[in-house]
Amino acid sequence: MTRLSSAFPANRAALITFVTAGDPTPSATPAILDALVAGGADIIELGMPFTDPMADGPAIQAANLRSLAAGTKTADILEIAKGFRTRHPNVPLILMGYANPMARRGPEWFAAAAKNAGVDGVICVDLPPEEDAEMGPALRAAGIAPIRLATPTTDAARLPTVLDGASGFLYYVSVAGITGLQQAAQTSIESAVARLKAATAIPVAVGFGVRTPDQAAAIARVADGVVVGSAIVEIVAKHGADAPAHVETYIRTLSTAVHSARTKVSA
Repeated sequence: MTRLSSAFPANRAALITFVTAGDPTPSATPAILDALVAGGADIIELGMPFTDPMADGPAIQAANLRSLAAGTKTADILEIAKGFRTRHPNVPLILMGYANPMARRGPEWFAAAAKNAGVDGVICVDLPPEEDAEMGPALRAAGIAPIRLATPTTDAARLPTVLDGASGFLYYVSVAGITGLQQAAQTSIESAVARLKAATAIPVAVGFGVRTPDQAAAIARVADGVVVGSAIVEIVAKHGADAPAHVETYIRTLSTAVHSARTKVSA
């Protein structure tokens, strides 16, 4: 089993957390990542800062700008990933970002560098599955999972294309919009997850707009994973270098809710 597959046990959902690399500074990021793990996160998404993060709302946009203002480079992100892998050999780490920083030196270079840093998967937000050849073959050859996105507008005709070549998990973006500003109704999430799980054997994780333990628990009862990002990024924005303790406390409330959600229902 891979680190990613091991992070999705059959009896409970996984908590997947996101922070932007280099926010507030590259040197501060490792302690924030450690706090995510200490709080009970099962999978970490490490955002690669970009000047035009089109899918992200104000919180993550601001985090990107703070990171870039701190001088964060791709080399810094890879060093952060490598250090994380040394400290946490069994926790899956995913790089999430946009095609430009990933592909500018060529997909083979990026895939090899990510593998060397101990990365398990890559989410490239603005690379559609129809353009898989731009990145997918290099990632798969390096043993890195190309993680795909599905949305409320991914219909039955396009879903097979989204799933073709996908691995790790399928990230269901529960709202047709940007990160952090709204959350889909639980009934629409439930119907979407059921449709997606009927079409694929890989885990289905749900994100966009998840903030509270109650929201996370409700999703955890039907999905294989729950993704939380903007709420964590806002804690980093508020506390800066002092964020780790606050992040760990918040993540513990989410992980407790996610990990116990199905047990409470069955009880």
